[in-house]
Amino acid sequence: MRLILTGTGLAVVALCIWLWPMGGASDVARWATEGQREVQQAMAGVLRRLRAGEVGALAGLLGLCFAYGFFHAAGPGHGKILIGGYGVGARVPVVRLSLLALLSSLAQAATAVALVYAGVFAFDLTRDAMTGVTEDWLAPASYAAIALVGLWLLLRGIGRWRRAHVPIPDAHGVCGSCGHRHGPSAQEAAEVRSLRDAIMLVGAVAIRPCTGALFVLILTWRMGIEMAGILAAFAMGLGTASVTVAVAVAAVTLREGVVARLANAGGAARALPLVEIAAGALIAVVAGQLLLSAL
Repeated sequence: MRLILTGTGLAVVALCIWLWPMGGASDVARWATEGQREVQQAMAGVLRRLRAGEVGALAGLLGLCFAYGFFHAAGPGHGKILIGGYGVGARVPVVRLSLLALLSSLAQAATAVALVYAGVFAFDLTRDAMTGVTEDWLAPASYAAIALVGLWLLLRGIGRWRRAHVPIPDAHGVCGSCGHRHGPSAQEAAEVRSLRDAIMLVGAVAIRPCTGALFVLILTWRMGIEMAGILAAFAMGLGTASVTVAVAVAAVTLREGVVARLANAGGAARALPLVEIAAGALIAVVAGQLLLSAL
């Protein structure tokens, strides 16, 4: 199993090298943008057929929206950085992180639905106004939240690195030096942290809705097919999740490969906090750059 994890981790590292130092990310971004453009063009015809009551038009719309979400997530975005960085920085079971990636994408769709119908019924906002709210206010708020998550991971990693140099408590949390219980056990801390981490991860991604979902929701509202638009927004979220879940699996696999190698070398306890520090710093820097560009 360690050999498999190590090999898979090396494959993920090779992919990262191709994406960034070798310029592969630019090729992926161009491919994703072209894919989104083609899906948007096809979507206009499907919406007209759906309004006319054509059988199968709803299924066609949902399929196109899923494809749009996939292409949208495959391009540059902050959700992948957060999910991937967290999966590398903190030891999280792959099923749990994949579920968080799925919930983040669906929560993003729910935010789009809430924004559109609150804007329509409560504030009488136009499509341009809602898009402006997303880009001018919600996007910077999302970037700031993600930067804070990165800083929190960084600080937590520093704390763990420092604790690696003090006496280790026993299984019940009793210090080996003084015999007192200074805090919760590792299992108790993990149970408390899991819900807090989940809320932070999902919330940081969900603050900013996808502009493609806003576009579909507003069009379907104007056409009088509101439920189709809501279903389309969540189909778009599932398309996004197909990429973010893959990133989550890759991140956990990479971390476990690193853990396996460090365990063989006997340095896991002191080196793993450094991995968390590096992941937190990366998230904070990337999100900070996105925040500055959005202001």
